[in-house]
Amino acid sequence: MRRLLVAAALIAAAGCGTTTAQPLGEVQLSAADALAQTAQKAEDVTSYAADIVVDFSDPKGSTGNVRGTMLLQQKPTLASDINLSQVSFAGQPLPGGVRAILVDETAYLKLDVLKQLTGTTKPWVKVGLSEVGDDASVRQFLSQAQQIDLKSSVALLTASKDVKAVGNETVGNVQTTHYAGTFPVAEAVKLLPKESQDALSGQLSAVKDMKFDAWIDDQGLPRKIQLNGAAEGATFTAALLFTSFNEQLSIDAPPADQVGEMPKNAPVTE
Repeated sequence: MRRLLVAAALIAAAGCGTTTAQPLGEVQLSAADALAQTAQKAEDVTSYAADIVVDFSDPKGSTGNVRGTMLLQQKPTLASDINLSQVSFAGQPLPGGVRAILVDETAYLKLDVLKQLTGTTKPWVKVGLSEVGDDASVRQFLSQAQQIDLKSSVALLTASKDVKAVGNETVGNVQTTHYAGTFPVAEAVKLLPKESQDALSGQLSAVKDMKFDAWIDDQGLPRKIQLNGAAEGATFTAALLFTSFNEQLSIDAPPADQVGEMPKNAPVTE
């Protein structure tokens, strides 16, 4: 159950090449320099909206997919809204999808199977950071939702040794330069803050080298990031299509009369 909750929250959520790239402002940058510049630009992003597309398969040939949207605000306080309207595993849809909102130090989760397991009659269940006390597993779940962000996604790409510019493309009506390459997962994770390293190292440990594509606009901001991985017969493709940056977002808690409490004995750590 905990893995399902962590996955829902995380999707609350993304070198040394010398190929010349599209000019960034008035400066002609190498592909590696362009990614480094994008990583710096990401540090200044205070909010963004993105579409989520994930497709995966297991060694037995079963497939699944995730489609949704996410909103993330860094300032004045951290808040996020991940709405996965379409989730399927082995051809079976997850009824109602998944939605996770983090606001005012509280996570609100909307998931039909969670409602059944906890026995609540409300569509939403909340978990407050201030209420979990010494429950390290719950606190880890809540903190992980904060660790997979734009800055981390772009930072991983800068570990690439083979990135190159492959052309100019329009993404969401914005002109971009398309970059492609691979990065060694073990080395890339070391570029992240310690707490993010702990969260990602286990999740990506089976993948040695990650293929990626990144579409960067002339302001140095990523308009799309796509990762492609394979390990032990399983494959996945995950993409974030960014639709806005640094705009005022509306991220609110669900109506109080639709929110139930997470029972003390709920199986959230199994």
